[in-house]
Amino acid sequence: NDAGGQRVLVNKWSTFIKARLICSVPGPDGIDTYFDELEDVFLLRTRDEKNPEVYALFSTISNVFHGYAVCVYRMADIREVFSGPYAHKEGPEYQWAAYEGKVPYPRPGFCPSKITNQPSHQYRSTKDYPDEVLHFARSHPLMYHPVYPVYRQPLLVKTNLQYKLKQIVVDRVDAEDGEYDVMFIGTDVGSVLKIIALQQGDTVETEEVILEELQLFKTPTPIITMEISVKRQTLYVGSLVGVAQVKLHQCETYGNACAECCLARDPYCAWDGISCTRYQATGKRRFRRQDIRNGNPVHQCLNQNLSVEDFDSAEEKVVFGTENNSTFLECTPKSPQATVQWFLQRVHEERRELMKTDERIVKTEHGLLFRKIYRMDEGTYYCKTMEHGFTQTVTKIVLEVIESEQLDDIFNREEEVDNASKIPCVMQPRLLTHSHRPWFKDIMQLIGYSNLHRVEEYCERVWCSDKQRKKHKMMMNKYKFAPENGKKGKNKHHSERNRTPRHAVAT
Repeated sequence: NDAGGQRVLVNKWSTFIKARLICSVPGPDGIDTYFDELEDVFLLRTRDEKNPEVYALFSTISNVFHGYAVCVYRMADIREVFSGPYAHKEGPEYQWAAYEGKVPYPRPGFCPSKITNQPSHQYRSTKDYPDEVLHFARSHPLMYHPVYPVYRQPLLVKTNLQYKLKQIVVDRVDAEDGEYDVMFIGTDVGSVLKIIALQQGDTVETEEVILEELQLFKTPTPIITMEISVKRQTLYVGSLVGVAQVKLHQCETYGNACAECCLARDPYCAWDGISCTRYQATGKRRFRRQDIRNGNPVHQCLNQNLSVEDFDSAEEKVVFGTENNSTFLECTPKSPQATVQWFLQRVHEERRELMKTDERIVKTEHGLLFRKIYRMDEGTYYCKTMEHGFTQTVTKIVLEVIESEQLDDIFNREEEVDNASKIPCVMQPRLLTHSHRPWFKDIMQLIGYSNLHRVEEYCERVWCSDKQRKKHKMMMNKYKFAPENGKKGKNKHHSERNRTPRHAVAT
């Protein structure tokens, strides 16, 4: 019912007032770092419908750094600011100060309602407001006090990212040890961060825990909208290329053991005695294990298949590398908070030594990169993750190095062989003879027959493109089903071509 004024603010908003939202990091000597660009706002409904919590995503671009912050505001604090003093410019230099004069009635910024009505005067719309009220509203649109976030500091701060944070939605989740607000933050590259912020003890400091980072679109595209459905336990993410649907929780991806489920620290998930599943407050407490605040598997998973033997064993993989070439050993930890260490057990040795990285051997986010491998690098590599005093072997890789002299000898002997016989994927079955056998068979002899089947698959992946493999498969099928008599094959083809269609009636 804001219809503007009768003579002042005609056809303009007459109840519009504003207050500043402060989102800053306290610094030394009272100098704060302000995040002053508002990217997105989410209203988190609480049990008290009149007092939702306001989650705001801010950004800042300065000469020092590029960062983002999430601040949380209480609706009661916002109401208090709008009920406080108005900002007013006074003095010779027109400095901002709190207005201490008389505020007209009805209070500027309030909409006409039963509260503003008086026995002597009924205010059905803003056109009934006195001109004094509208003049004051026009000259005092700003409140003097700003709105500060909870604990007067951000809940989450992210700096120097490779992408931009654009959207935010929040879900309040019941867990074993209380309620947690799970934030889903969309980026400009089509990914979503699933984050919780844990308060550390009685202090206002928070600990950031990244639960997941989901890449929802094949091509990097900015996320422009997000909607959360608590009823369906689903997050809907919109971009210019389409809409993606993802579950709020994927507990099964956290592993098959109590310790892995506990270390995930996901409020949605708990160990039920058998697997990592959706947390249910009504479930049996005897088997339920969950520790969001501390993530301590040793304490939580006592007698829940937590043993050194179980977590020191991992599926063994074999990687072949050629001497003086580069090789990559892949290892991705299940938890973003885990610390990764590599150990090497050399051939004919029982002792494992901690890998030391240098310019030749580089530890990356996704594994161990050898810029150049030597014969001495052969052995078994263990990728271990450590988190909250818990150690687990994630990957076990056997690295076998093929000596460069042996490869040179093989390549020299194969120079006289026809090009078609060099590439195993395009060779015709009729041309395969003992004198023209694939050159990589000689490499298999160097490695040994124990890994023969594994090496054949490896060589096919390395030396055959997808197009070559399809061509080879079609050629194999052609020779497999080709008839021995060309004439019979021709007659069969001719009769098949002139066959009466099944859906037609013969005449």
